[in-house]
Amino acid sequence: MKFFRSQRVGNLIREELSKIIMKELEFSGALLTITDVEISEKLRRAIVNFSVLPSDKSERILKILDGFKKMLQFKLHRKINIRPMPEIVFKIDYGIRNAAAIEKVLIEDKK
Repeated sequence: MKFFRSQRVGNLIREELSKIIMKELEFSGALLTITDVEISEKLRRAIVNFSVLPSDKSERILKILDGFKKMLQFKLHRKINIRPMPEIVFKIDYGIRNAAAIEKVLIEDKK
C-alpha cells in the first residue's frame, strides 16, 4: 500500500513540477525533462531526476533549479495538497547521455 502511495505521489509531483518549471523558468538553449521522481519511504524527500539536452548544460541547469527550489517547492505545495510535502532534491539523470555514448561506440565498432 505504501509503495503505491509513494509511486502515485512521485508521478503527481513529476507532472505538476514539469508544468510549473515550464511556466516559471526559461533555460536558454537547453531542453529540460523530468525523467523520474523517487519518493522516500515516509514522504520526506522527493529526488527529482532530470535530463538536459544538450547534456553539457546540465550542471548550469542544476544550479538554476537549486536557486529556485524554495519557489518551486512553494508553488508545488499550492498545487498538491499532501501531508507531509516532500522536500525536493534535484539530481541530474545521466542515463540518456550514457545511452548515447554506448550507441556511438556500437556504431563505430560496426564500421
